[in-house]
Amino acid sequence: MATFLCKLGRLAFRRRHFVALIWVALLTLAGVGAASAPAPGTTSFSIPGTEAQKAFDLLEERFPGMSADGATARVVFKAPTGEKMTDADNKSTVEETVQELSNGSEVASVADPYTANAVSGDGTVAYAQVRYDVSGMELADSSREALKEAAQQARDAGLTVEIGGDALQVTPETGTTEIIGIAVAAVVLVITFGSLLAAGLPLLTAIIGVGIGVASITALASTLDLGSTTSTLATMIGLAVGIDYALFIVSRYRAELAEGREREEAAGRAVGTAGSAVVFAGLTVVIALVGLSVVNIPMLTKMGIAAAGTVAIAVLIALTMIPALLGYAGRKVRPAGEKSKLLGGGRSKASAKPNMGTRWASFVVRRPVAVLLLGVLGLGAAAVPAASLELGLPDDGSQPTSTTQRRAYDLLSEGFGPGFNGPLMVVVDAKSSDDPQAAFGEVADEIKGLKNVVTVTPPVPNKAGDTATITVIPDSKPSSVTTEDLVHSIRDTGAQVKADTDAELLVTGATAMNIDVSEKLNDALVPYLILVVGLAFLLLIVVFRSILVPLKAALGFLLSVMAALGAVVAVFQWGWLAGLMGVEETGPVMSMMPIFMVGVVFGLAMDYEVFLVTRMREAYVHGEKPGQAVVTGFRHGARVVTAAAVIMMAVFAGFIGSSESMVKMIGFGLAIAVLFDAFVVRMAIVPAVLALLGKKAWWLPKWLDRALPNVDVEGEGLRTEADRGREDRELVRV
Repeated sequence: MATFLCKLGRLAFRRRHFVALIWVALLTLAGVGAASAPAPGTTSFSIPGTEAQKAFDLLEERFPGMSADGATARVVFKAPTGEKMTDADNKSTVEETVQELSNGSEVASVADPYTANAVSGDGTVAYAQVRYDVSGMELADSSREALKEAAQQARDAGLTVEIGGDALQVTPETGTTEIIGIAVAAVVLVITFGSLLAAGLPLLTAIIGVGIGVASITALASTLDLGSTTSTLATMIGLAVGIDYALFIVSRYRAELAEGREREEAAGRAVGTAGSAVVFAGLTVVIALVGLSVVNIPMLTKMGIAAAGTVAIAVLIALTMIPALLGYAGRKVRPAGEKSKLLGGGRSKASAKPNMGTRWASFVVRRPVAVLLLGVLGLGAAAVPAASLELGLPDDGSQPTSTTQRRAYDLLSEGFGPGFNGPLMVVVDAKSSDDPQAAFGEVADEIKGLKNVVTVTPPVPNKAGDTATITVIPDSKPSSVTTEDLVHSIRDTGAQVKADTDAELLVTGATAMNIDVSEKLNDALVPYLILVVGLAFLLLIVVFRSILVPLKAALGFLLSVMAALGAVVAVFQWGWLAGLMGVEETGPVMSMMPIFMVGVVFGLAMDYEVFLVTRMREAYVHGEKPGQAVVTGFRHGARVVTAAAVIMMAVFAGFIGSSESMVKMIGFGLAIAVLFDAFVVRMAIVPAVLALLGKKAWWLPKWLDRALPNVDVEGEGLRTEADRGREDRELVRV
């Protein structure tokens, strides 16, 4: 591996014009494809294997004009103080608004509050239900504007009017903090390298890689049905790993120059050693992201695969374009320890004494038990809130109180009860029943007898009379445990209905779908952990030729991810520092957050494990004692790993400014996870454990050692290669 990558690095250094031209051409091609691609249509959201999805599919088949997956809006009216919605003037205003709403080209139906029994018992609140032919993401801007204008006309007439539902759903914005994250990364790179040029190389290559990845996603969005969050995740992960991978190779290049090697040879050795670590670190991230497909949620699968593709591009760019750009830079990229004119020139005074990484590692090697206990107890304390984790999917009740969706939610709760915001749709398939009407009636009667049910509407059959829908209003809010229990209770009655009438009962609707998604994600978490951690464990055995080092890496990851989940619960569920993070409304943690964090954080955690421990492994293979090898690994890698972690945190933290709660939560979760993993697990717990294990850390059964391929991540084979290169140059000179 190291020898092949060394040759690749030298080739890219020599043929830099050709390599640069290829990447620029790929970026241009992807950009042209994105610009000329058709606008993406509806982003379908389906959850195969769930009862809610099965019911939606049945509705599409038996009620063809129903638009079960079409966007909906609830225009909620509240009468002025002392008045009622049944007053003549208020009723006239509402009827005019309903007429105005009916004129939209994408509107399928509008339910008049006065004919649909949609006026509250005290007469102060009413709502008009608007159903569209297309989904919320596909809805034209003109339809949204018409909806808002109709509501404003009613406001001008003196009513309080708010709009809820997914018809106002728009593509999320990430905000200016994303740019701030990149700016922070630039500052860290300048401080690390002491050179604007050297600092610019990782930024340039990362931006090119993300540009190719995101442009490709945009070009294929319509064909592959990719959602708006797909490119957001690819950007987030691509920027972070792209900068990090390039950072490690440039740092190793400067270290090779400091040892007196020629620039082409230094570029080759940098790619052969640090590049080997980049390949395996990238593989762990790709495994973790592609592994999201085991959850069998198409949206999550597409997000993972798109982000994995962007990571693969980042790896290829680091291995080829970085050495090419180093060839262009020439002597402007200086050896490690030599300051540029930016910082005063000359050799660094710090190079004459042990750096901070060396001093810290020496301390850990001397006090491994104390450092290990402190690190484990600290992460354990941070993980305590995770025990109170509540999962759910966001609805209008989780929106900030400043939004019209949240105000509409509150008005409906005030007028009709909290469960009115999460109605359950029961679908009765009586095609096999001898008496469908009797089956419909029995289902309605069974549901009326259940606890926590406020209203059960009469069955509404289709034209064929073999299928009916029944709307059930719970007495609790959509995200409550009581509503979840009610969904299960209704489904439990299905067995008795099946036995009595041979009809099948299905529960669907947004609330039931959210419950099914949460359960599906929870059920998939353990298999996903086994798959991803198992594959990465085998990969790390090959890399480190050790059993205990990969095991320690996996256990350290579990510590950091649990601590990160605890921090997410504390901020987004409990409300700690919510104002600082821009969290206006606390509530359950997004259902996909645990499995998503497991996948992404594991991949990123292995980045630091591979980069840091391969340096230790390299020193150990070259004859150093285990304790000294730990110190050597930190002397060469601690500064760079620290810079990489700060950069990754800055990039992820930039997404906290997103207007989308899902993106905000992911950005915070990943940033805090990197903080815990890089600075507590990899910088403290890892060296402490290796110091305690000594030579046992690198133990591998002889039979397994013979069976495993020798990938030579340490670059042991490059010694002979380098010597041969020097001899050839001497012959040329002679």
